[in-house]
Amino acid sequence: MKASDQPATIAPCFFMLINESRLQESIIETRAGQLLQKPVTNSPLQLLMTQTDELKTGLVQLVAGSDSQGMPVLEKLEVKYLETSGHYQLLRSPLFVRDLAAGDIFSCARDNPAIYKVIERSGNLSIRVFRKDSIDEVAEFLTPEVEKLDGSMDLRSDRALVYSLHVNIGFAEIERLFDSAMARYTDSVWYYGNIYDRNDGITPLNWWDEFINQV
Repeated sequence: MKASDQPATIAPCFFMLINESRLQESIIETRAGQLLQKPVTNSPLQLLMTQTDELKTGLVQLVAGSDSQGMPVLEKLEVKYLETSGHYQLLRSPLFVRDLAAGDIFSCARDNPAIYKVIERSGNLSIRVFRKDSIDEVAEFLTPEVEKLDGSMDLRSDRALVYSLHVNIGFAEIERLFDSAMARYTDSVWYYGNIYDRNDGITPLNWWDEFINQV
């Protein structure tokens, strides 16, 4: 990956676009495979936790956006519990929560699911694909190509996909792949989930520089 390799375009973050296109409401209505829910507790930590030997995994819920009435919507994230209290490693890239990807280590406030902080980056890019109709054809096209690049499909619902790919593959190659899929399936769109500031949706975070410089 060349040091000059950067995202090709600066696009508004997903929720800004979705609010305009009204696709957010339709996806939230389907609850994206039951991963989204309205807040039912003040704590982002879920009671569900499993333990295999020394590996503890469970679910953390973070604010993913808002519904048509402006109420916060939470997304359940699968995590590994770390030794430091309040620190977690994300096992799969999220569908809506911004600024996180599989493998990232983050902390979150127990009393406010809107507050979370990335502690350590994995180098993975979170990539979301949305389609108003069935996502099946898009998945059949993209998933084998992503796997050839040592990436993974982390989530699949009726109308959405989430992939994780390491940034050292190169933005240009990743964008060629996903742009080609969108050209084939013109009713689909794709977005990065963790390269722009979560507040303004357009400022590059540039966390990938440390990974580029290692090559």
